[in-house]
Amino acid sequence: MLTQKISHTQIADVKHLFEICKNVVIVTHTSADGDAIGSSLGLYEYLKKKGKDVKVIVPNFFPDFLKWMKDADRIIQFDHHKSQAKTYIERADLIVCLDLNALSRMEDVADAVVKSTAKKILIDHHLGPEKFCDVILSYPTASSASELVFRVIDAIGGLPQLTKAGAEDLYAGMCTDTGRFSYNSNDPDIFIIISELLKKGIDKDRIIRNIYNNYTEGRYKLLGYILSEKLKVLNDYHAAFYTLSKEELSRFNYMKGDTEGVVNMPLEIKGIKLSVSLREDTEKPRILVSLRSVDDFPANKMAEDFFCGGGHFNAAGGQLSCSLDEAVDQLYKALEAYKDKLSE
Repeated sequence: MLTQKISHTQIADVKHLFEICKNVVIVTHTSADGDAIGSSLGLYEYLKKKGKDVKVIVPNFFPDFLKWMKDADRIIQFDHHKSQAKTYIERADLIVCLDLNALSRMEDVADAVVKSTAKKILIDHHLGPEKFCDVILSYPTASSASELVFRVIDAIGGLPQLTKAGAEDLYAGMCTDTGRFSYNSNDPDIFIIISELLKKGIDKDRIIRNIYNNYTEGRYKLLGYILSEKLKVLNDYHAAFYTLSKEELSRFNYMKGDTEGVVNMPLEIKGIKLSVSLREDTEKPRILVSLRSVDDFPANKMAEDFFCGGGHFNAAGGQLSCSLDEAVDQLYKALEAYKDKLSE
């Protein structure tokens, strides 16, 4: 039996809104990852089963290796279909915001969401949620938004309505946000949830293959280039980092998602506590920063202090409006500021 983490009042509020709604829009953060897509499609499956008209809207492109999920082809990409997406948001009577803690994480979708008169629910596991929704389910100790969606469905008595496809989506979201359950996954409840998802008939091994054995040839050539030519190991700081320019990405026929998970790899090096990726955005003039850490090093605090970002304790991100060289200089400032913490 699951430990009840979500308050009874919140569950009652969500259950009521799920019952009375007719037209639902589910939105998630920019550059949606496995948890964002998994939680969105998992909830989509559940609400569709209840007879609701449901649309999933993402701000921009999401990786090809997530497109095996049922109805992933029905997801509306806001930057390509603005008029259509705005129409759905305007006529919605319920908007569910998943896997984000701030309006800025939705980029251009945020304005339409704010203007909407629909009731709004936030389901998220990041620190410091902004109060722009009527019901806020914020639980930073959860492994993923997908875990929280499962908890909500279970708590309102909706598990019989969760389809096999929905269970696959939620498993995929939990799996990707925990690195195949290798971090942020010590809560025994997680494995109770997995057991319930398996009872729906999912093939967890096939799901893992769909996600992790479904990359492009270019990704692997790019990965080899990063590890052999770009990775810098800074033993004095117990850290490693790499940079990638737009020109380098183009050389390997880069597609969004090709660098997914690469920033975790340097943490496999003995003694490394922090790994950082500095990558030029292919669409906007900015540097995208990803930070991953182990043990007690606060990647989210470094992201907040030096990279205009934030996130989870061991997995965070940010962005800088500067050149790659200037981003490297900023990284060294961050490393020097946190040198004692990295050496502990």
